[in-house]
Parts: sequence; C-alpha cells; structure tokens
Amino acid sequence: MSVITSDRRTLVVGLGKTGLSCVRYLFAQGREFAVADSREAPPCLNDLRAEYPDIPVYLGQFDRKQFAGFSELIVSPGISIAEPAIAYAADQGARIRGDIDLFAEAADAPIVAITGSNGKTTVTSLVGDMARADGRRVEVGGNIGTPALDLLGRDAELYVLELSSFQLETTSELNALAATVLNVSDDHLDRYPDKMAYFQAKQRVFRGCQNAIVNLDDALSMPMERDNLRFLCFGFHRVNPDTFSTREDDQGLWLTFGFDSILNTRELKLLGWHNLSNVMAALALGHAAGLPMDAMLAAAQTFGGLPHRCEFVRRLGAVDYINDSKGTNVGACIAAIKSLAPEGGGKMVLIAGGEGKDADFSELAAPIMACCRAVVLIGSDADRIAAVIGSGASVYSATTLAEAVKRSAELALEGDRVLFSPACASFDMFRDYGDRGDQFRGLVQSLGEEL
Repeated sequence: MSVITSDRRTLVVGLGKTGLSCVRYLFAQGREFAVADSREAPPCLNDLRAEYPDIPVYLGQFDRKQFAGFSELIVSPGISIAEPAIAYAADQGARIRGDIDLFAEAADAPIVAITGSNGKTTVTSLVGDMARADGRRVEVGGNIGTPALDLLGRDAELYVLELSSFQLETTSELNALAATVLNVSDDHLDRYPDKMAYFQAKQRVFRGCQNAIVNLDDALSMPMERDNLRFLCFGFHRVNPDTFSTREDDQGLWLTFGFDSILNTRELKLLGWHNLSNVMAALALGHAAGLPMDAMLAAAQTFGGLPHRCEFVRRLGAVDYINDSKGTNVGACIAAIKSLAPEGGGKMVLIAGGEGKDADFSELAAPIMACCRAVVLIGSDADRIAAVIGSGASVYSATTLAEAVKRSAELALEGDRVLFSPACASFDMFRDYGDRGDQFRGLVQSLGEEL
C-alpha cells in the first residue's frame, strides 16, 4: 500500500459513476486518497486511469486490515456499510461517509431533497421543471441522472436531489431547505434487517432541514424528530391551511392549496391517483422553495411523466397497455393497480414477477382481488407471488416476457388494461428496469391487430 501523507487518509470505496464523481471532487479539493473496488474490472476503471493515473487503486476482495488503515471511507451507495471490511474500519474509528455527505458540506445553493419508496424520480423531475418554469438556474440529480457532486460549480440557484436510502445512510446532516419522505413500503429488505432499518435510513433526509413536506396519506412520511421544523402537507381530501389537497365539485376533481382550488386535474397529462399525489408533493416542495404558484402549475400541466412509470404504450382492441417497469417493489405495484383500475366495468390483467428482494407479497392479494381479472407471473419469485394471490384471480405463469405479453393480450377483454408492474427487481432476467420496460414496450407494439 502506498504511504498517504494527509492527516485524513481517505479511501473511496466503489468505482462506479458515483465513485468516480467522488474521485473528481476530492482531486479538485487537493485531497490525497486511494480507491478500492471488490471487482477486478469496475465500470469506471478506464476513466480513472486515464484521468488520474497516479491515484492508488485496490481491486478485488476487500481487505479489512487495509481498510482500517484509513481514517475516512467514502462509500458508494451500491455497497452496504455492513460489508465486513467497512464495518471493521468503522470499529477502528474510521468515519463512514457518502457522496451526499460531501455534497451537503459544499453546496452553494439551497437543496430540495426527495426520498421515498415510490414516486421520487417523478417528483424530483417535476420540481426541476417547476424551477425552470420560473427561470431559476436549477441542477437536478443525485440518485438519478448526474451524481450530486458533479452538480457543483455550475452556478446553480437551486439543487433538486433524488436520494435513496443507501445514500442517506451515509449522510450525517443534509440541511435541506425542503425535504420529504414521499412514502415507505417494503423494499431493499435484502439489504436491511427489517423495514424499520429501511425507514430510519429514509428519515435521515430531514436532518437539519427547514421545511418538512409530509404525506398525510402515509404515516411513515412524518419526521420522527420534529423540533424547529416548518410543516407543509399534502394528501387526498384533506383541505386545510398549509396543505395541498383535492376536492370535488360538479366540474370534476380539483387540486387545492389551503381553501383555494388551484387546478382542475383534467388539465394534467399524468395518469393515475398516485401521480396526483406526486403532483401535490412537488407543489408543496416548490412552494417551500419559494417558487410561484403560476409557474408550478404551468409546469405540472405540461409534464408528461417519465418512461417506465405508468407509461401509456398503446390501445389495441379497446385494451390499454401500461408500462410500469419501474414498479420494482410491492408498494409501487399496489399504487399502480389502484390508480389505473379501469372504470366502466373493465378489469386489469397484471404482469408481475422478478427478483423480490425478500419482500412480503401478501399485501398484493387485496388489490389484485378487487381490480384484476388475471395475473401472469414471470421471474424467480413468481411462485411466491402466486402463493399469496390464492383464488383472488386467475393466475398464469410464463417463462419469458414475450410469452407473458402474448398471454395477457389473449386474456384481456374490451375495456381492460394490461398493466406491467412487476413488484420486483429486474436483474434475474434483464439488465435493469429500463431494459425490462423497453422490451415490454417493443413486445406490445409488435402485437397484431388480430388480437
């Protein structure tokens, strides 16, 4: 191991996109550091060697004694801090940090921070659009798009960050202007010992924040520590001061703020009740950040949603096909089923399955029974999902997504919707959820009119 002369001996752990952003940031700060990755050929190794040939790099199985020789570890979110070498270094007194912790120290503009099990990418993107509609210089990234540290130095007036629980567990204090936990449902239980540990990681988004944005429809959105916080809320049919909500009249369903109706939901392009919740969350975050209402509403009206998130693919034979490949957990699948259930007697045909990340699928049973005509299951956890559905709907299995799409098209009746919302991760059969959604979209587009 090379001798590092800095008083704070720093090791960047992980050499993916986030790890490389940490390398660039530390190098620009004049810090002396090394890099480690358990893979022999991590994805950004060639970039590192081209840009920073003199930085020591340790590849292969982590060595706990080597890690303990550093006083600070900056751990990429894809690597668990329970990894034995990291845990040993922490026991020896090393400070365990992440890229968001570094970002929070250096941020030169207010931060809007969004986390939650579902909807955070949609809300993050929409808040960014709202800020642009007001002419703000806004930088959007974090868990989506650009790593947070790469957003620095761009003369931003506002940062809007999507944050995962993995990023937050290595963040001591974010000090956001506005922060929210949109919702909490079972996810990543293959990494956390239980749902409470996952919930506690999400809660770190509120540390040092000024305005907490609370989902009144999810009790786990409420900050556990409430001192010195201003609250703004959102939720369905909860018209109150400092709350974005909904009300109905003879003109339809309205979004409200306080006691004022501000937008008829017919003017929105987004599909589903869960997306109305996302719009309310974005309005609350933007309001806390000082964005004017007219700019926010204009952005909300033009926002068409994101790929693989309850994305309308096509209508064929009076059947709608919806791509929700980003529905990688049970909560997302339930939200999609409830939000997109057809009116006028139609039913859902649900395609689900994949790698379940040790999730409890039992909560799927009730919405499937209420809304689904049939369920077609794929992937490694198909049998586990089938077991909880029981007799609530007709259940079919398919060995490939192509087979599942074909079977669903055969099962769907006029007025139905075929919903692809897996409730599972994709890596048992696909490169990622984007690849999975792209394949679904292509298969649906290739379905023949004879169906």
